[in-house]
Amino acid sequence: MFSSDNGRVLVFSGRANQELTEEICGYMGVPSGKTVIRDFSDKEIYVRIEENVRGGDVFVVQSTCFPGNTNLMELLIMIDALRRASAKRITAVIPYYGYARQDRKNEPRVPITSKLVADLVVTAGADRVLTVDLHAGQIQGFFNVPVDHLFAINVLIEYIKAQNLKNMIVISPDAGGVERARAYAKRLDTSLAIIDKRRDIPNEAKAMNIIGDVKGKIAFIVDDMIDTAGTLMEATDALLGAGAKEVHACCSHPVLSGPAEERIANSPIKSVVTTNTIPLNDELKKNPKIKVLSVASLLGEAILRIHQETSVSSLFDSTKD
Repeated sequence: MFSSDNGRVLVFSGRANQELTEEICGYMGVPSGKTVIRDFSDKEIYVRIEENVRGGDVFVVQSTCFPGNTNLMELLIMIDALRRASAKRITAVIPYYGYARQDRKNEPRVPITSKLVADLVVTAGADRVLTVDLHAGQIQGFFNVPVDHLFAINVLIEYIKAQNLKNMIVISPDAGGVERARAYAKRLDTSLAIIDKRRDIPNEAKAMNIIGDVKGKIAFIVDDMIDTAGTLMEATDALLGAGAKEVHACCSHPVLSGPAEERIANSPIKSVVTTNTIPLNDELKKNPKIKVLSVASLLGEAILRIHQETSVSSLFDSTKD
């Protein structure tokens, strides 16, 4: 255990992604904090911190992935427990920030859930937030505490380059993802195409037109998350229909809910590259098309730099060469 002017550094894990937390602690060379977390018979969550955190610089690792409501509540309870135990500073490390897709009021009488969750995290007692690939960059402004926003591109791009795919083109699955796709295209020194998509109801999308020439090329779709994989399948079919030689995809967050596993397994897509911000279930782990890369070193290095009050900027530069 090491310390600085901020006190001892302590890393605790919720139940959402304990394997990732252990990897982070391994990178940092510190033990994972001891806790007791269990459910009452009515599914209320019980938390007890099993070691002294008074005056410590505490980091709580918890993705708010499925089951999202449970994991979010568990994060809030852990933060509250640490605040009441007199931790000097509490950083909520949220590799996957759930409820982020509703980030604006785009129709009457709907909530802005990403702002609501930000308020809950801060109210619970978080002094800082560390996260990876928010669904929309403006979500950082929903917090009234500092936010360090990392990008998984720095992990994914190395793998993509190592595949040495010839005549590749980067694909944005919709207009909203163009900035992300442009960053990949710049780093890979390749061209960019965009899929014009129409979405009528949540989790259902219809790919319409492809802006750009994909004929004879290896298409690599980049997105922040894949949920039911409906958009991915539409995009794959559209690209192959437009003459693409083959289709691959990568994303930061493998939500992969509902029919996603079956759709990917039965589709003509060659591979889906993702990270461990969300743990995969056993069926998804068996799928040979899915490749998972670890963001443990990225998060571990960020935690060390935050604790030591050194610059984190190089870690969230998504356009560096």
